[in-house]
Amino acid sequence: MKHFKGLVAPTFTPMAPDGSLDLNPIERLAESHLANGLCGAFVCGSTGESTSLTVAERKQVAERWQTVAGAELPVIVHVGHNALPAAQELAAHAQRIGAAAVAAMAPCYFRPNDVEDLVVWCAEIAAAASDLPFYFYHIPSRTGVFVKLAEFLERGAERIPNLAGAKFTFEDLYDLGRCLDFQDGRFEILFGRDEMLLAGYAIGVEGAVGTSYNFAAPLYHDLIAAFKAGDMATAQSKQAQSREMITAMLSYPGMGASKAMMGMVGVDCGPARMPNRNLTPEQVEALRGDLEAIGFFEYCSR
Repeated sequence: MKHFKGLVAPTFTPMAPDGSLDLNPIERLAESHLANGLCGAFVCGSTGESTSLTVAERKQVAERWQTVAGAELPVIVHVGHNALPAAQELAAHAQRIGAAAVAAMAPCYFRPNDVEDLVVWCAEIAAAASDLPFYFYHIPSRTGVFVKLAEFLERGAERIPNLAGAKFTFEDLYDLGRCLDFQDGRFEILFGRDEMLLAGYAIGVEGAVGTSYNFAAPLYHDLIAAFKAGDMATAQSKQAQSREMITAMLSYPGMGASKAMMGMVGVDCGPARMPNRNLTPEQVEALRGDLEAIGFFEYCSR
């Protein structure tokens, strides 16, 4: 069963100026995502600075999202953690508060040695939320766990009863295709590379999770619509605009820049937490100028 067809926002975690949690903007974030046609919220992932949050903070964020999102915006709670008991605690909590699904990335300090170890690790987490769909969050650029996801799905299919699919944040389109092919599309693969979304759809992706969907969803909706209509020239043009936007964003400290961009479209999520750097006021204005030059404010989220 496919749960998320379309764009899912990996949500920012709002912070106060002193770096503490500020849960108040979450309701405005949920309203923005619904207004911009997003089909889900991926909470406490990379964009949500999960590895910089305590377990207690992550629970507070998940609870707030579950309270304000409503039935029209299903919440996927990322519960990955380097400590297995903490990941299990977060998974059980997500199930208890009524989340739509849970996801977990691989541990990134003591790493699984191979696919077998990774399946065993994920099975332990998934079992703590056995009533919810479980997605493995494949992001080797962050975790350093470079396995073939298709092999993980093959083994996990027999060992993780609630395995629903994966968030695939990697550039290996061959492995992505094999995941989509597995048992005639048994698993839901949510693509995680905004700058390559068109390539993902060309292979067969039907859903995606990406930071820039928070503030530029209309651009990607146009890309998907053009692709489905067979208008490749327009789809390619929209993807080129996406690359321009992401290049501008990455010219500055990444998390600080993306949070600044969210503020530019009307939802102030505050600063990033250390060790992520924030933009100076001068950098914010320079970024705004760069974005104006490429037409960002003509297609940004409202």
